[in-house]
Amino acid sequence: MKRILVTGAGGFIGHHLCKYLKEIEECYVIGVDIKEPLFEDTAADFFILHDLRQPYLYGAELYDKLGKVDEIYHLAADMGGIGYITSKLADIAINNSLININIFKYAKEVGARILFSSSACVYCQSAQDRPNIRPLMECDAWPAMPEPGYGLEKLYAEELLSYLFNDHHLSVRIARFHNVYGPLGEYDGGREKAPAALCRKIARAKPGGTIEVWGDGKQTRSFMYIDDCVEGIHRLMASDFVLPMNLGRDEMISINELVHMISLIADKPVGIINDLTKPEGVRGRNSDNSLCRGVLDWEPPTTLMTGLKPTYEWIMRQVSG
Repeated sequence: MKRILVTGAGGFIGHHLCKYLKEIEECYVIGVDIKEPLFEDTAADFFILHDLRQPYLYGAELYDKLGKVDEIYHLAADMGGIGYITSKLADIAINNSLININIFKYAKEVGARILFSSSACVYCQSAQDRPNIRPLMECDAWPAMPEPGYGLEKLYAEELLSYLFNDHHLSVRIARFHNVYGPLGEYDGGREKAPAALCRKIARAKPGGTIEVWGDGKQTRSFMYIDDCVEGIHRLMASDFVLPMNLGRDEMISINELVHMISLIADKPVGIINDLTKPEGVRGRNSDNSLCRGVLDWEPPTTLMTGLKPTYEWIMRQVSG
């Protein structure tokens, strides 16, 4: 039976991935994270609480507990929404670098195929300087000018994996996520992404009331539903493709338009107060899925409207409960 390790299994994507793998593969899933899943029990066969910043050869003796695994979905990271990642540059860069190096060393030692969750934050900021930008192709990460902190450490980790592939023949897969959303994700507290934050604000607002939107709201993004994310990384893991690949929906929308879409789903009209003092990130970002379609013969199919409906309903229940 295939043994699969999911790092960050207590997080949003990792938790959904453990459930997905148990449903579609005959495998033994080991989850590891510094925290357990927030909203429901893990689907992993074995879950280890461990701080992955600590080397795996001591501390919780992670290596002894894991033994040899066949595949590693490496999702563990210190991350959050735009407010968090712009205010914690040093912490994010240090924490994620330590996590990545420890897991990469483990993958090399046991000879496991590893899939790394990178980010669209690696892309050159000068290619994202206006709302109506062209979709980002994988080559647009170079010449390098990623988002500070989170984006830079992701790009460095991608390069480190390429060195491990070339020097030690480590089997690597690299997925550049574009804004994943869905039920069971964080929706409050500062680490939530825009769709969850806006769903929360609208759920708490009175009909005809107003909500705050960071920036002028004209900044654009694309968003990928969680079910598409876990299917996409599973497909990429099964492929032979070793270079970075976009994993995102190529449906670009402004943040103000996103508010209106959620308000339609909620059947609750709300006004917008734009706060220009808050961070908004790059002006525009969208995923070019040409490579994903060509390699995987697939791309994320769930429209934003379709994915936002269960997301809003789940967040509304949390807020109301």
